[in-house]
Amino acid sequence: MDEADGALLSGGAPVDAEVGVLLAVLKGQRRHVLEMVDGLGEADLRRPVLPSGWSCLGLVRHLALDVERFWFQAVFAGDGEVIASLAGMGDAWQVEEGVDAGAVLERYRAEARIADRLAAGGVADAPLAWWPGHFEGEQHLHTLRELLLHVITETACHAGHLDAARELIDGRRWLVLT
Repeated sequence: MDEADGALLSGGAPVDAEVGVLLAVLKGQRRHVLEMVDGLGEADLRRPVLPSGWSCLGLVRHLALDVERFWFQAVFAGDGEVIASLAGMGDAWQVEEGVDAGAVLERYRAEARIADRLAAGGVADAPLAWWPGHFEGEQHLHTLRELLLHVITETACHAGHLDAARELIDGRRWLVLT
């Protein structure tokens, strides 16, 4: 077992059992995302498939920055540098011309590793350190448990988007039961 799946951090500190289970589920969803883009060439990764204009590569960048980085480093950990960078971040769904696709995919993996390390150091009932003021209404997530469930849901939803996009691109399907 690795750090995200296991019961111990690399330093030997125990991971909260519930957090460990939730991280294992999240890891499965992340794997689904990466497997759905695996084998696509640069042009297909960048090609908008739906009328909204997002590409598979843009969706992965969104997951890296707006999901993994935002929820774990900003909201859960309250990292001041990450919070300060949010204002000038721009549209994470758009991947600029010349940005290497491999770098976007590695950024997603790196952000997931950071998120895992942060979450593995907490307990399910740990409170969130920061809440974005631009979200309207009352804070709707309060604990690491709720944050993990939110990120699992969002990642799974986007994995489904990638399922549909990949089938439109080259016919590949994730799981077909006949």
